[in-house]
Amino acid sequence: MGNKQSVQTTTVDNVDLLCRKAVTSYETKDDQQALSYFTQALNRIESIHETTENINQLQYGIYLNICEIYIQQFNISLASEFLTKAIQVTEKLLEEDKMAQCLLRRGQIKRLQGDYDGALLDYNKSVEIELMTDKSEGLDIASAYFLIAEVYDDQGKYDDAISMFNKSLKIQLSTLDENHPRIADTYSHIVNIYQAQGKYDEAISLCEKSLKIQLLAFGDNHSKVAISYHNLATIYYHQGKYDNAVSMYEKSLKINLSALGNNHPHIATTYSNIANAYVDQGRYDDAICMSKKSLKIQLSTLDDSHPSIADTYNNMGVVYDNQGKYDDAISMYEKSLKIQLSAFGDNHPSIGTTYSNMGRVYYNQGKYDSAVSMHEKSLKVDILALGDNHPNVACTYGNIGLVYCHQGKYDDAASMYEKSLKIQLSVLDNNHPDIATTYSNMGLVYHYQGKYDDAISMYKKSLEIELLALGNNHPDIAIMYGNMGLVYDHQGKFDDAISMYEKSLKIQLLVFGDNHPSMATTYSNMGSIYDNCGKYDDAIIFYQKATTILVNAHLQNHPNLATVYSNIAVCYDNQNRHDDATAMRQKSADIRRNLQQVNTTNQTSSNVTKQSPARQDEILSKSDTTENLFNQRMQSLEITNSDDNFTNKDKHNYRQQSYDQDLKEKQYFKAYMQALKQGSCKNKVIRAMYAGPEFVGKSSIMRVFTQQRLVNHQLPTEIADQSHKMVHLKIYKIKDRTTYDLRKIWDHNIHQIVQMQYENQVNSQQISKPEHGLTEQHLLDSHQYRSTLMQSVTENRYITPAIKTSCHTAIVSPMDNSLFLQQCQDFFRHYYPSWINKSNDDSQYAKIWDFGGHSIYHVTHQSFLSGNSIYILVFNINQNINHNVLTRNGHPLNTTYLQSMQEWLTSIIGGNANHDKITVTIDNDQVQYLLPIVILVASHGDYMSSQQQGIDRFIAFERQLRSAMPCYNSNIYSSRIIFNCNPHDNSVATVAEREQCSLRLHEIMKSFVQSLPFMYNPIPIRWYIMATILHTPIDSSSNEVVSSFINRIRANRVQKIMTIQQIQSLATDFGLYEGYDELKAMLSYLHDLGEVVFCRKADENGIIITDVDWLLRIFRAIIQLHDCKSRSLEIQSLYEEASQTGKISTKYINYVLAPYKLNEKIKNSIINLMETYDILCKIKSDQDQDECHYFVPYLLRPDVKPFDLSQYHMSEILYIGYEHDDVPYIPDGIYYCLLSSCLKEWNNTK
Repeated sequence: MGNKQSVQTTTVDNVDLLCRKAVTSYETKDDQQALSYFTQALNRIESIHETTENINQLQYGIYLNICEIYIQQFNISLASEFLTKAIQVTEKLLEEDKMAQCLLRRGQIKRLQGDYDGALLDYNKSVEIELMTDKSEGLDIASAYFLIAEVYDDQGKYDDAISMFNKSLKIQLSTLDENHPRIADTYSHIVNIYQAQGKYDEAISLCEKSLKIQLLAFGDNHSKVAISYHNLATIYYHQGKYDNAVSMYEKSLKINLSALGNNHPHIATTYSNIANAYVDQGRYDDAICMSKKSLKIQLSTLDDSHPSIADTYNNMGVVYDNQGKYDDAISMYEKSLKIQLSAFGDNHPSIGTTYSNMGRVYYNQGKYDSAVSMHEKSLKVDILALGDNHPNVACTYGNIGLVYCHQGKYDDAASMYEKSLKIQLSVLDNNHPDIATTYSNMGLVYHYQGKYDDAISMYKKSLEIELLALGNNHPDIAIMYGNMGLVYDHQGKFDDAISMYEKSLKIQLLVFGDNHPSMATTYSNMGSIYDNCGKYDDAIIFYQKATTILVNAHLQNHPNLATVYSNIAVCYDNQNRHDDATAMRQKSADIRRNLQQVNTTNQTSSNVTKQSPARQDEILSKSDTTENLFNQRMQSLEITNSDDNFTNKDKHNYRQQSYDQDLKEKQYFKAYMQALKQGSCKNKVIRAMYAGPEFVGKSSIMRVFTQQRLVNHQLPTEIADQSHKMVHLKIYKIKDRTTYDLRKIWDHNIHQIVQMQYENQVNSQQISKPEHGLTEQHLLDSHQYRSTLMQSVTENRYITPAIKTSCHTAIVSPMDNSLFLQQCQDFFRHYYPSWINKSNDDSQYAKIWDFGGHSIYHVTHQSFLSGNSIYILVFNINQNINHNVLTRNGHPLNTTYLQSMQEWLTSIIGGNANHDKITVTIDNDQVQYLLPIVILVASHGDYMSSQQQGIDRFIAFERQLRSAMPCYNSNIYSSRIIFNCNPHDNSVATVAEREQCSLRLHEIMKSFVQSLPFMYNPIPIRWYIMATILHTPIDSSSNEVVSSFINRIRANRVQKIMTIQQIQSLATDFGLYEGYDELKAMLSYLHDLGEVVFCRKADENGIIITDVDWLLRIFRAIIQLHDCKSRSLEIQSLYEEASQTGKISTKYINYVLAPYKLNEKIKNSIINLMETYDILCKIKSDQDQDECHYFVPYLLRPDVKPFDLSQYHMSEILYIGYEHDDVPYIPDGIYYCLLSSCLKEWNNTK
């Protein structure tokens, strides 16, 4: 018995010694050695056959310590296993304080799993037990308060966390020496909260206190001291002091290398944090190098599924995202996500962060729907794990808002930002940087909406907070100045814009040095301003600075560099340096081609060890079986193999159906790509334009014809109105109020072209259909193809929860963030879903326009007329052709109805060069006509006492018109249709009469349209796609939204006024450019349809107006001299001068155009356009030689006094004249233009 007791005592002593060695190893961060000693100790205990209380005490301590080690290693499974053993032993000992410790460990495990409420429940139970055992002032309860504080920190409840840390700290200070290392640890954790709150000064102060304690306790080279340096580095990092941050990280690294060796997880963490700092310094290659060092250590020292490895993959994904290597970024995030799902389950905050990071990539690629999907996944996880009032939830709302903003869903974006702001204001300090970010993003919404003053207001709110929280020289301050500069640029306040950019540049130079990529953005923006001002040499200098930085940053193949080269090319074109422009475009094209090749290689690679970058789920290698592929597809459709009703036959049918679907989509894409080069179809749209004198009922007839209700007191049309109404010309259903959307017609045309290519390929066996069942390789190929069409990405919470975004800049173009092939796929994805089960048809449509009849508008009509249109010329059947035109109020004008009709006919027919002959059969009468076609129609039929009276008056009117203008007889068709458009008469008979008139007009129009060569011209698919990009009309009655991909192109690449070089660059970037002559033919076609205004003579090669409605409003503002409402005497004087002399000054133009907030470049382009059409003529000012004045003849009032011509001289060689037989009438509009043209020729400029 004595020997037994002696052996047992010796064994216990040995166990105790092993436990002390294990604790020492644990404190020196040697977890594996600690586990080895504890395992040996347990083996010794198992050799003891009799269990005593002393043995149970040892077992409890060992189990709990092993549990603690596995908790630190994130090994939840083993931690839970040893905690269970510790609890079992505790139940034998019947000691409440030990159960309290077990509850603390269980709470820690739940915290790792993201179960914060469960963790708090266990921690609070532990506290209750400790309080019951009279340990309210003991270190154990201090530990419990400490752990509770950590959970509150995780939940974003920072004030509660601080309160708990202070409770813990109070107990520690009363129990321990004020310089005890444990107190330093508590200070360090409070430092982390101050960082999260943006209280960086308080954080630094407390961090220095912690460092002082650790230096006293451990000396200069202890790992605890390294932690303090690490914390200081993190604070500097958030302050944007990246050099200081790197310096502190390096101090920490040096200590840890000395204390822990080269292969410790803490070394890996430091490498990872240095990599983060390098990212913000733009040192991406260095960041990847550091991340790989970190990953190598982690893979050799940690389990493959350790969360720290997931963090490193995440950080590497961020670097690749910044480099524009989006496929590599997604690959890293997928690796991270796989580990996190294995370690934490579905609802851990880390998983929400990874979803958010993937969302960021999709956002950068312009894949907004996928971006929103990822952010919504992140939001769901965050709300489940953190509650609905956490800063991370606010961040995710902000991320979704940013995507909505770029989709043009501004109201939805604003709603998201308001949700974000509400949370932030409730949980963060009012001067927290995250709140500044939300204000900035709200400013972005206003910016995109054109509400520039509101945008500046929000940016200033953001700037005020950031200056308080971050100091004057933080990179985020530079971003804010850049955002404000961009707004001022769009307002045309170029001096203010340059000032903001210079402030931004000053900070960037101070923080980053000379070669950070963000400086390339600023230089590019400054170049854009000088470009807008026409200072092309200065613009090129700044663009070249941007290219130098990007090349030095090893971004030779980055899309942003391609954009800058394109910008330089535009400047060279404006300087007529076309060879240099071509060289720059070639450089840009080479980069895009290289990126395309990389993308194509990644998509088609057969390397079985590599993931396809386009996949969101894990790619199967060729060794995977068809059944595995099938099961994975089934999971994506939420069909499980456990469904008893889903038989093997069903699986086979699904496999066949799925393969057929994928193969068909692949075949269509191939056909689409071929159609881009050679596909075309007949034109299906023509413009029908209503014209005539003022107040004759043009708008009312148009409303009847387009199935709209008549209105009382119809407002007069000003200049013109493109109604966006489409009339089906093949079938006219008088009772059908269906509206036709031009965009849908174009989409249908594109489908028809691709369908023809597809059928040709099938018929010629260029696409082969499988004759037998599926093979493994068939399904694999199909699956890979599907994945390339489904890729998408959005935002990251890598450094801070909220995105710090800047507005669109000249350097960051969405088209440059996607490769050429991906762009084609995005277009294909926009069109393909609408092609399913769509049949071909040969419908034709008329797009309806209404021209204003007031004489003052005639001078502007030439911009919108086209020889390839049909005109419906309306006259008042109740008025004699030689009577004066009556106004809406019944007052006679100086112009007769005959003169007004002559005005219109000469403008329509005489102003067009196309006088081709066509043969038309109407009512079995085959006649030749000359283009353009004018259909004569009458109004005010309600004034006729009988149908015959109306016919007689119509014949008399047409006879006098033929006599006055015989040269135009071959262009005019007399319809003898008389409309009754009295809105007060809606009797059955009148409605039936209107319907018959509409049907008759429709048949006449249909006959002419089917005879026009314009309707049989082959229109390439490229033209329809470019038309969709340049102008995307949406039926106001439809809730349908145009593809976000196309919306983003329009937002970033399409301007209201563009040069032909800009159109050429846009077409080239998307593979839609096939030559300069074809480009001009496309623009002429769109001009004929009224989709753009293409002025060939303006500038060197032409000006294109992409927003016709906008140009109409601009013209109205300049030519309508309404009563001056300004109280300014100067403005009143300018108005009087314009009406008395026909002269307008630059000040006058600036005043009338002020509501449109145009920059100088756009104003100059509009003036240039008006000069080209001879609407106005530039002259010198008698008083101010430096200010431009313009002579605008049609602004002269009829009652002005005759001019004093004594100061002018008579020209002996130039005069205005015309041959009456050839030109029977000179319209006022043409006459005014002739005056302007002659004035320029005479150069009599005073």
